[in-house]
Amino acid sequence: MSLLKLNYKRLLVGVLTIALISCSSPWDERQDIDDANLKVTLDVAITNTAGTSQFTKLLVETGYDKILAASKTYTVFVPTNEAMALVDSAILNNPDALKEFVGNHIALTAFSSVRGTQETQIKMSGSKYLVFKGSTMIDDATIISADHYAANGVFHVIDKVLTPKMNIWQYVNSKAGASAMSDYLLSLKEFSIYTSDIDAKKNAVPGVYSDSLTNSYLRNVYNLNNEKNSYTLFLMEDAGYNTEVDKMKPYLIKKTNNPAIDSTAIYSKYFTLRDLAFGKKYELDKLPATLTSRFGVEVPIDKTQIVGQPIRLSNGIVYIMKKVDVPVAKRLLTKKIEGEKSTGYLNGSSTYISKRDRIEPDGITRFNDVYVAPPKDVSSFMLFYGDKDFFTTTYKVYWRAINTQTNVFQQSLRIGGKLVLTGTKYDVVGAWATFPYTNVELLNYNEVYLGEITLTQAGDLNLISLTAVNTGVAGNNSLSLDYLKFVPQVK
Repeated sequence: MSLLKLNYKRLLVGVLTIALISCSSPWDERQDIDDANLKVTLDVAITNTAGTSQFTKLLVETGYDKILAASKTYTVFVPTNEAMALVDSAILNNPDALKEFVGNHIALTAFSSVRGTQETQIKMSGSKYLVFKGSTMIDDATIISADHYAANGVFHVIDKVLTPKMNIWQYVNSKAGASAMSDYLLSLKEFSIYTSDIDAKKNAVPGVYSDSLTNSYLRNVYNLNNEKNSYTLFLMEDAGYNTEVDKMKPYLIKKTNNPAIDSTAIYSKYFTLRDLAFGKKYELDKLPATLTSRFGVEVPIDKTQIVGQPIRLSNGIVYIMKKVDVPVAKRLLTKKIEGEKSTGYLNGSSTYISKRDRIEPDGITRFNDVYVAPPKDVSSFMLFYGDKDFFTTTYKVYWRAINTQTNVFQQSLRIGGKLVLTGTKYDVVGAWATFPYTNVELLNYNEVYLGEITLTQAGDLNLISLTAVNTGVAGNNSLSLDYLKFVPQVK
């Protein structure tokens, strides 16, 4: 019995010892390292390291030696002298570029190489972020001597310099005059795609990030000037770009009061290019055959159309493409307007409106809709809806409206027009399209086809009205809507 207890105690001590060792961090373990560098700050420790004298000189020249002598904790990725010999003289001879270059090797806080295989995005002293890959790579440089601890941080010796890369937006700027697609993207700093862009331009503060606040593409698609996130951009050569834009022109006809502005061309370019940026970095070996843009357009990616090698930048990757051939049918997205998301109402009180949480006939799938039950003597109650970015084409129009009453009622849909007050009641006059009063049958969960509308101008539909019948009979003056659907047709 005593022998059993003794063995148990030995086992417990062994388990606790393993647990303590497993829970310790590399930064804590530095206290046990017999290293003279632990008594000095990073600037001195790096100076004392053989084979890194060229980078040490730049620390002094840029003033970063004083920063690394401070009490804050840093990580420094120190290039070898061999790596430093390859630095472009244009960087070395430009004080601002040199400071940015050195700062791109320094991060605030300590990052040990003992960190598993995960990737970690690290904010460097400048504006850039770099990815610490596993335990041996920082960006595209390999750590050849890791975890040199000092009193205020850690440094790793690397085989390549970490020259700051352009971000995607900076790369687009560098192609001004040489790429029609780049020229258009840059022009959206002056031209506003949406009304909200106009106000943003007025209120923007000048500076390095002003494009992020004023350019309509960066505001409404992805901010390709943002260093923290990663993106993929497909930049088409001129011939392929022009072909894709021409495909969209019949669907984006827009008139303008200024004959010098071709609004149809401007919007055709925008609706072509908004689907060519993606909120993730896709390396070539991970690039799928189809990507879905943030607007829901399925974009086929034909790798045979890639020109040269991928261009890896500080916040993502750019592929130069001969063309990106997106079928028009994929660009013409169906509009679905949810019934519970009305923009307003008239001819009654909001207390008549119920936004319902319902279950499909399968007993599993949930959905939301709106139901309006005015009391007696309230007639012609109206709900209003709107949506933006309709194309110049014919749309087939549907609704799904669930009637849970005991009687059938009718409702009508009108597109466009204006509101007119007659006596105490509002009505819509001059509608572009009026669909007649249609029965809302009992417990019909199917879509109901209402008819077609043809739009001759691309743009927004801000007044879509659902109207109850002109009767004060309770139960006959109701409204119900799960959703409206506008299905565009290819010409």
